[in-house]
Amino acid sequence: MVSENHLRPDDLVAPLFVREGIDTPQPIGSLPGQFQHTRASLRAEVAELASLGVPAVVLFGVPSNKDPEGSEAWNPDGIVQLALQDLRDDHGDNLVLIADLCVDEYTDHGHCGVLDDLGQPDNDRTLELYRKIAIAQANAGADIVAPSGMMDGQVAAIRQALDDDAHEQIAILAYAAKYATALYGPFRDAVDVTIVGGGNRKGYQQDVANAREAMEEIRSDIAEGADMVMVKPAMPYLDVIARARDEIDLPIAAYHVSGEYAMVHAAAERGWLELEPVAFEHTLAIKRAGADLILTYFARMLAEAMQ
Repeated sequence: MVSENHLRPDDLVAPLFVREGIDTPQPIGSLPGQFQHTRASLRAEVAELASLGVPAVVLFGVPSNKDPEGSEAWNPDGIVQLALQDLRDDHGDNLVLIADLCVDEYTDHGHCGVLDDLGQPDNDRTLELYRKIAIAQANAGADIVAPSGMMDGQVAAIRQALDDDAHEQIAILAYAAKYATALYGPFRDAVDVTIVGGGNRKGYQQDVANAREAMEEIRSDIAEGADMVMVKPAMPYLDVIARARDEIDLPIAAYHVSGEYAMVHAAAERGWLELEPVAFEHTLAIKRAGADLILTYFARMLAEAMQ
């Protein structure tokens, strides 16, 4: 009765992976309980999540073919676009469909944009690709596009592209404070991404030491037209979530990322802690800090426990 915060299924968003060219779902070794789904198994999983009261999913695609530009990301017949159509047919307007908008899953070099002569993302050329991806995802049935590449000006470019293509009602969830963390490893396993030459994304993701800079990025994305903003990862950056909550009134999402999930599982497998109570505590802490939406691989387990 006196608890200040309560966790409910409708606080949760389930990140899901759909892979082209497989006949059965493939377990992801570093993400226990998570799979690279077929289109059919994705539909079944989303039906279960919806029945548990989870209101939204975010989709990540794993294509059969990757190229320097990541062209499968905007292919109308690309795996995420087909999956969005499947889920829209299944659920109509009763489920929120979020599409991750980036090219790292689709490029052969693993970066979040087309590369320049120095092997780094070319910001402005990449924005042109993001415009095409946004339109393809909107046409396929996405309610929300979630640009995660951390290119300067990406929100404004996507908003303009969507508006020009009569998709004014499609919302943008901006990965506004996305850190160059060491906690993304299992995710890269899930989407088969290796950054060429052993490189990293520190040139365009947030410095893990910086909080003031994160707030500048959040303000910038809001000024460009973001409808919601995200802090990623979640647990090591509760201070950023809380600071954003104090300053802004837009919905705030937080992504409890693959490494956070995998660490809890690994400790539970060794008997060092209990899986479900720790998952609840982590997720409730994220909500307590001020997040309105929590993207977490624990979504199904938590929703089942809350029934």
